[in-house]
Amino acid sequence: MNRDQKAAVIEEVAGQIKESEAVFAIDYRGISVPQAATLRERLEEADATLRVVKNTLTELAADQAGAEGLKELLEGPTAFTFVRGDAALAAKVIATFRRENQVLEFKGGTMDGAALSIDQIEAIAKLPSQQVLQGQLVGVLASPVTGLVRGLHQLIQGLASQLGQIADQGLVSGEAPAAAEAPAAETEEAPAAETEEAPAAETEEAPPAEDAPSGDSGNAPTEEDTAAAEEASGDAPAEDIETAAPLQG
Repeated sequence: MNRDQKAAVIEEVAGQIKESEAVFAIDYRGISVPQAATLRERLEEADATLRVVKNTLTELAADQAGAEGLKELLEGPTAFTFVRGDAALAAKVIATFRRENQVLEFKGGTMDGAALSIDQIEAIAKLPSQQVLQGQLVGVLASPVTGLVRGLHQLIQGLASQLGQIADQGLVSGEAPAAAEAPAAETEEAPAAETEEAPAAETEEAPPAEDAPSGDSGNAPTEEDTAAAEEASGDAPAEDIETAAPLQG
């Protein structure tokens, strides 16, 4: 590999470091070529890339990308896994492959520029993938809405059932119930009864006309009436007394 080729590899690796969400350093001793090919295929499905580069070139690439922490992991045979997608899924792929083939060991790595220890990568490998977490989140968010819709549906069904039972019993019709009409009729008749009784009350309260004369009650007594009254009482008029006096002398 000449100088230009080395420069191209350094630039390419530096670009992969910058574009990756996470970088895992792996000790690949004991892995065969067919096994390495299988691992690369599985990592590609997880949007990750496995790459083996000489440590000297990788150090230069780390310097160019500003990832000084990766240089500390370059001891012995080291392969880098550049993760562009789900870090948990990529770590799970490597952990599963290691369990099946008894090869590969995590050496450390970085995520979003922060250093990762071996234990942290192992913990990440045990996490659910982003797809699973998103599905769980959607289920949690949809659960209250589903419960609400189910509850409303049951409420509507119950109301419809009750209305149907009421209709079957003949309690629902277009006419007002008889019990409701009775108070209205009583209310309408009440004013008429009060109107009829009002004149009677006024007649009873009027004082009796005790002093009214036997004649026309509306006219004052005449002179003839007065004279008749005097004759009936036995008193003679004044003119008759004066005439009788000389006869006695």
